[in-house]
Amino acid sequence: MPKLAANLSMMFTERGFLDRFEAAAACGFRGVEYLFPYDFDAADIARALREHKLENALFNFPPGDWDNGERGLAGVPGREADFRASVDLALDYAGVLGCKTLHVMYGFAPQGADPNDCEALFIDNLRMAAKRAQAQSITLLMEPLNSRDMPGYPLLSQRQAHDLVAKIGVSNVQVQFDFYHCQIMEGDVAMKIREFLGGFGHVQIAGVPERHEPNIGEVNYTYLLDVLDQVGYDAWVGCEYRPIAGTEAGLGWAEPYGIRAPS
Repeated sequence: MPKLAANLSMMFTERGFLDRFEAAAACGFRGVEYLFPYDFDAADIARALREHKLENALFNFPPGDWDNGERGLAGVPGREADFRASVDLALDYAGVLGCKTLHVMYGFAPQGADPNDCEALFIDNLRMAAKRAQAQSITLLMEPLNSRDMPGYPLLSQRQAHDLVAKIGVSNVQVQFDFYHCQIMEGDVAMKIREFLGGFGHVQIAGVPERHEPNIGEVNYTYLLDVLDQVGYDAWVGCEYRPIAGTEAGLGWAEPYGIRAPS
């Protein structure tokens, strides 16, 4: 049975962030993920995790200036010092929160930058960050996104990401496999699960194309989650979707996996 983690940046948003932990636990989730924890004190988040017996499955490195369109720093020439600072901050939070899996965003290339230079910087930065993370037994992930939601993002396919992991050549760097992005860009998700098994350390799901509940749209998630079980994947599956009419109201798809709204 898949281990489902609620994405608290998208789910239970009817509540304040720190109240979403209780709501997720009440529905049967035992893991949570979110985009960024940095607007909150790490000790307060850790307290919410402990009180509700939740594991922090994943969060992202600081992305730069998110409100002004930045989506990561690791592959952005000229932002090397900012990336080093982001490593410090992410690892500090991970230590307090007990989180062992962090997503590092590539970032958009500055105008006129050579994509090869950006890739070389990304590789160097991931090697540096992974060495730091290894001391805390943390795995770093890169995630291919889709060009419709994230036009201009340089990492777009599973093959590209796994090839980058091979170039980096460090054991605690893997791929974040988001079935939603993969379906939009490539399709053939079940075969990619089998092809890349062992190379991805976290899975995320959402309905395609609107990114609502997994049972809404063109993807058969009952089948894909069964495939994950069949191949022996036992890490977290993050529910990174936007509920169409309230989180609890849309949890019927997850009842076979032990998740349901409180009665």
